[in-house]
Amino acid sequence: MNRNLSLACLLPFVIVVAGCTHKAVSTPQIHPTAFGTALVESSGGKQTGATGTMLAQPVVVQVNDDKGAALAGALVEFHGPAGVTFDPTAMLTDSSGQATTNVTLGGLPARYHLTATTKSNAQREIALNLDEIALGYQQELGYQVSEKYCARCHNPESSAERVSNYDNLEVKPHTLSDGSVLNKMSDVELTSIINHGGVALNKSALMPPYGYTLDKAETQALVAYIRLVSDPPYQAAGMVYAQK
Repeated sequence: MNRNLSLACLLPFVIVVAGCTHKAVSTPQIHPTAFGTALVESSGGKQTGATGTMLAQPVVVQVNDDKGAALAGALVEFHGPAGVTFDPTAMLTDSSGQATTNVTLGGLPARYHLTATTKSNAQREIALNLDEIALGYQQELGYQVSEKYCARCHNPESSAERVSNYDNLEVKPHTLSDGSVLNKMSDVELTSIINHGGVALNKSALMPPYGYTLDKAETQALVAYIRLVSDPPYQAAGMVYAQK
């Protein structure tokens, strides 16, 4: 999963079309047959993936009518910052009232703010915001460290590859995305608790030290990963947020 990530200057690309010229073919307009009053997320929000790759799960949203029932035939469009692509970008909701799109993340490690929109019968725009996270090389390394050493206790959900130990712990650890707690710690404090265990900050001794297990680069990568997946988002000078 590791790969070299070099941040080089972006060179402009000039497309030269030789021979016969062709008129651009416009995308056929999609005509809705129904209009809803609410747009809700069904699945696919708050995923993480490598920069420039398609998210593992599609984003699925649902349009409801004024009685809360799923509505078929409503037009849903997806929007995001530069570099993010959707397949498809617009569609009518299916018989279950849902619209599904595959999202490919941009090339920068960042939290990407995406928006799904539909319109009411009065042509009022109804918007739903979703966040997806693109991991750069350092954050990907941090994710791997997290999965190998941290997730067994810090993630309360078990998976086929990992059985969570969360319920067996007398003192419940915070998830690594718990920004309400971890955002209050400086990078130095996070590094200290990773290297020296919970006792370094007068926390639970159940948190073991990893100073002899992780090297400096792995520790820094873990901190970078924690900062990027933080919920609510971590605010710091130099933090990158994808812009439209």
